[in-house]
Amino acid sequence: MNFDYNEEQQLLADSVRRFLSKDYEFEKRRKLVASAEGWSPQVYAQLAEMGVTGIPFSTDHGGFGGGAVDLMGVMEAFGDALIVEPYLPTVLAGRLIARAGNDAQKKAILPGVVEGKVRLALAHTEKGARYNPAWVQAKAVRSANGWELSGEKCVVLGAPMAETLVVSARTDKGVSLFVVPRDAAGVSLKAYRTVDEMRAADVVLKSVKVGSDALLGADGTAIPLIEEATDFATALICSEAVGAIKFACDTTLEYLKTRKQFGVPIGTFQALQHRIVDMYISYEQAKSMACLAASKADTASDASERARSVSAAKIKIADACRHVSQEAIQLHGGMGMSEELKVSHTFRRLTMIAQQFGDADHHLARFAALG
Repeated sequence: MNFDYNEEQQLLADSVRRFLSKDYEFEKRRKLVASAEGWSPQVYAQLAEMGVTGIPFSTDHGGFGGGAVDLMGVMEAFGDALIVEPYLPTVLAGRLIARAGNDAQKKAILPGVVEGKVRLALAHTEKGARYNPAWVQAKAVRSANGWELSGEKCVVLGAPMAETLVVSARTDKGVSLFVVPRDAAGVSLKAYRTVDEMRAADVVLKSVKVGSDALLGADGTAIPLIEEATDFATALICSEAVGAIKFACDTTLEYLKTRKQFGVPIGTFQALQHRIVDMYISYEQAKSMACLAASKADTASDASERARSVSAAKIKIADACRHVSQEAIQLHGGMGMSEELKVSHTFRRLTMIAQQFGDADHHLARFAALG
């Protein structure tokens, strides 16, 4: 199987890497994370100008009509640089609008997303869900002029930066999706910073009134749409993990070459050589599985085939995240956990990627159920 990018994919990935290495180096990122906003609108606008925000959306709305494979190189660069901008939350929610929305909804939202002027977030996860997409306790009741939404959503990534939320709620026909302005009356956010320094929020909906045009797709048909969009996003974070894993391997190897003990570089010790080789093997395996997930997210005609492949990839990626991140810290010694060292922040991001959209246990059970 050919794992190489085509010319356009490689050029885009190289452009993103050059931009991030110049304008998003680690100390600048630390300042952004510590700021009140926790991210950089200027960086996000530059990514949009480079076309990154338009890749997964149709040419009808100004995008490029690409897929997960086209974003692999970009997501690897994001994983290397540890970007905190709300790209993935916007792509995830935007994919639901692109798949389920009517023409008016798409024209009202997606061109702004492609231009980088509109940011989105999917408010779906609730307490007690344990990665079950059908666990939705929020309610949507028909009103005279549309719908009235009530409920709570937790750990909504990107919500503090989003102008628009895509909210899941249960109607009398099943789980449905609604487009809700973040500043709508009755919507309140408790924003915070996650352990990997992303910005998220718990969202409370108290009798939020929206029009009938807020419903995305047919009433009660949201679960397959959410599963497909989540699989697409899972494939993307698998590629992000590959970039972060590669950095962890490279920076650890460099440390073993320069750190001396007993008068010689510790990289000359055979036991440590075996451990760094195992890290690179995990990286190569993770890269292969990320390719599988991205290709199946784009091409699988059967939902079960797509889900099974994505779960298989996430299992391996979660294992690689744990193995490589922990080994990187161990081989750096105590300084590996210091705030000043980028590898400690990479450790946190890899730990969270292993849990995001389902941990290894969840995907093992899903893989087996789909067998």
